[in-house]
Amino acid sequence: MAVPASAAIVPASPPPRRLRGPSWLDLRLIAGILLVLGSVVVGARVIGAADESVNVWAAARDLAAGTALREQDLQLVPVRLFDAGPAYLAAEAELDGRVLDRPVRAGELLPASALLEPADRVSVALPVPESAVPFALSRGQLVDVYATGPERQGGPDVTRLVLAAAPVQAVDGEDSGVLSSAGGQRQIVVSVPSGEAGELLAAIAGRDLALAILDALVAPEDRVLPTGPVGTPAAPETSPQSDAAAPTSAPPT
Repeated sequence: MAVPASAAIVPASPPPRRLRGPSWLDLRLIAGILLVLGSVVVGARVIGAADESVNVWAAARDLAAGTALREQDLQLVPVRLFDAGPAYLAAEAELDGRVLDRPVRAGELLPASALLEPADRVSVALPVPESAVPFALSRGQLVDVYATGPERQGGPDVTRLVLAAAPVQAVDGEDSGVLSSAGGQRQIVVSVPSGEAGELLAAIAGRDLALAILDALVAPEDRVLPTGPVGTPAAPETSPQSDAAAPTSAPPT
């Protein structure tokens, strides 16, 4: 007798397995935790190393040798110096009034070796006609100073170099944006050795001054000033030939 299809025996399905929660002893879980912890430690060390920077002083503008530093000449920048840190000036260093021994460019870190203690120098104010002051003149540059006037009383006007490669310490109106002063003159303050101040003042007395900016931040080694200041009477020139040709008087015979 045939068995109906509907009465065919269907094999029983296996019993369901209950899912178990993760075990703390699962090696894959432990490996994942270790990887995460390792990544955190490495990242913390990298960030910590990046934060090991110090603030040091850098030049905010080009500054020539001989410039007496002021607050506006400098800016603090964060850098990582590693073992070179002591060679540069940190934020705690007192720099006001210190003098540069060599020029520094804008943005250059200020090395401790570039500073001198205040030297025996004085600041001299030069009254210069506005038309004789270069428009680009600013503190920290080097200038040549020329004076125009008669060499001797009643003589013609002569222009001579009276001061070479002098560091500019101040320009009137530079910080406030003023371009001219009363009377059409600018006051330019330069630094000179104290022993030369009197000679300079005598050389410029009563004479018109003009300035020329040096492109370099160091004084040229081949610059030679005139042997005497403006206003020193020039000695008349004589020659042996003229002396020999001069008539002489003989005693009467």
